[in-house]
Formats: sequence, C-alpha cells, structure tokens
Amino acid sequence: MARRAALKAVGVSHSFRDGRVLDEVSLEVAQGEWVALMGPSGSGKTTLLSILGGMLRPQGGHACVQWPSGVETHAASWVAWVLQTTTALGRRSVLDNAALGGLSDGLGSSLAADRAAETLDRLGLMGRADHRARDLSGGELQRLSIARALSSTRPFLLADEPTGQIDQSTSQEVIRAMRDACVDVGVLIATHDRLVAHECDRVLTLVDGRIGDAAT
Repeated sequence: MARRAALKAVGVSHSFRDGRVLDEVSLEVAQGEWVALMGPSGSGKTTLLSILGGMLRPQGGHACVQWPSGVETHAASWVAWVLQTTTALGRRSVLDNAALGGLSDGLGSSLAADRAAETLDRLGLMGRADHRARDLSGGELQRLSIARALSSTRPFLLADEPTGQIDQSTSQEVIRAMRDACVDVGVLIATHDRLVAHECDRVLTLVDGRIGDAAT
C-alpha cells in the first residue's frame, strides 16, 4: 500500500496557569482517515486541535504534516477548520460563502464555485445556494461552515464539536455527508457524541492530558 501524508502531533505538551493541559501527546491522522477525539470538557481537546492547526504554539513537542517522502512541514497551511462557533458573511449568498474555502487556497472563482456547489449539494444545502447566509437556520449555518472547509483543497480537516449546535438526527446526516464529501481528506473530530464517533475509523480519548484508544 502506498504511503500517505499524515497530520502528526509529536510529544506535544502545553499548560496554562491552572495546570498542565497536554502531557507529551502524540497522535497521527493519515490522509483519508477519520479519527474521533473524545474526552471530558476541559481535557484539552480544543487546545490540541489549535496546536495541530497552527493556531497555538506548544510549549513542548511539535505538530507537522509528514509527506510520503518523509519530509515534514508546518501543519497550518495544510489544515482546514470547522469551529464550534459558526461564522458567515450574512449579506453574501450561501454559495459565495462556501466558495471562500477554495478562494482562500488560490483557486479561480469558477473552480471555487464549482467545488462549493458540489459540497453544498452533498450537505443538502444546494437548494439554499442563492439565499443570503443571514437567512439560514443555526443548523444550516453549521452545515455551511462545513461546506466552506470542505471546499478548500487542504488534505486535512480539524472539526471542533461540528455537530454541537444541531439535533442528533441531523448531526448523523451531516457527518455522513461529510464522509461522502471528504475524499482523501484526513479528519480529526473533537466530539462528545458517541454516534458521531461511531462514524469514524478510530476513536481516541484525551484524559488527564494523555491520549488513549477507546472503543465506540
């Protein structure tokens, strides 16, 4: 089997004034693999995702993307994000908002729009493509933020509680649509939802600053 790129945390440690958050955490997400990261609130899931995505510099260890050649590069340029808090340009159309993922990666406007339309269709939002983003419901806004991330060309996606703002039945639909849309994308999802975790290839737990395997 051909080697694939991998998003890696290597011996990552980080602490805030209230105590150690991450204690020499190492993990790897291969391109095309889905991994759920579970753990109690305050266990450091968001901190770890922030380090992997280049938003926070760890006090120890490092995050990187390791390519099939063995070369390691800084992870931030190769990671797309879905955050807990949804954001959108309210006066712009749903399609325009979704296309921002591709535009930010340097795609031309036509190709970015095509990628966005395909992703919106897979997420059940194509019927709203011409509507203004401010007219969407909370659940639709969350799906729009996912579509924007998936419209990028980046090989890895970090999702921090991507279904936290939507009901359980809709969350399963969204996660399955994400799986259909994430062709050759490595995905790390921080979640409390075991039904979401069940859709992933592997489940890791983060407890007391350390990583362990878990069964769904």
